[in-house]
Amino acid sequence: MRIGEVAGLVGVTPRAVRHYHRLGLLPEPARRANGYREYGVRDAVLLARIRRLTELGLGLDEVGDVLADDEGRELVEVLEELDADLGRQERVIRERRARLAELLGEARAGRLTADGPVSPELAGLFAELGDLATAAASPMAAKDRELLTLLDTVVADEERDRLIELMRGAAGQASEIYGRLDDLAEAAVDDPRVAEAAAALAAVLPGEAGIEVPEGGLADVFFGDLAPAQAAAVRHALRLVAERAR
Repeated sequence: MRIGEVAGLVGVTPRAVRHYHRLGLLPEPARRANGYREYGVRDAVLLARIRRLTELGLGLDEVGDVLADDEGRELVEVLEELDADLGRQERVIRERRARLAELLGEARAGRLTADGPVSPELAGLFAELGDLATAAASPMAAKDRELLTLLDTVVADEERDRLIELMRGAAGQASEIYGRLDDLAEAAVDDPRVAEAAAALAAVLPGEAGIEVPEGGLADVFFGDLAPAQAAAVRHALRLVAERAR
């Protein structure tokens, strides 16, 4: 095969092939009498492996390290690994298409939220909260909804599910609690209602919610969007739960 043929077979550009030659990732093949490179099956397999490794997020230096560890392996082993990689890709694609089908169904039925797409677990929580989590009904609830939508994307599934369960446990009293926190929007941090809101929130949170919230990262995103009295009430509530769990 010529360089354009092997590049087209694997799905890369001839320029990429030449770049891999320069880096030493892909050995130069033998040349024909006319000076053109002649690529074989092993070259194509190695090129496909380089492409797969880069698609997995490895830098080219890391790819070189992986390939060095593969020296001496039989061609059938490499082909079997590539086949397994393709199988994993197919499973991921099937899962994504299944999720997309769900979202399309929600969208066609007019049930897809403006802040979606979100996981089915979070969509279920939003359905339980109903129209409460809107800025018109409760600005604090709307902020919670925005934060949960963000967390749904950036945290591990286990942590997301834990947070959703915490919210679900408080869903029955959500209207009252959000109302108390909304009332603190213009209040001072020493307002007596801060302690009252904290006690109401702590009463519906399970013991595992009682954690000291660190500064930085998502904590800054959440607390930075709250009024001072609201932030004070939430932090106080978490401390109350922690004390109750001791």
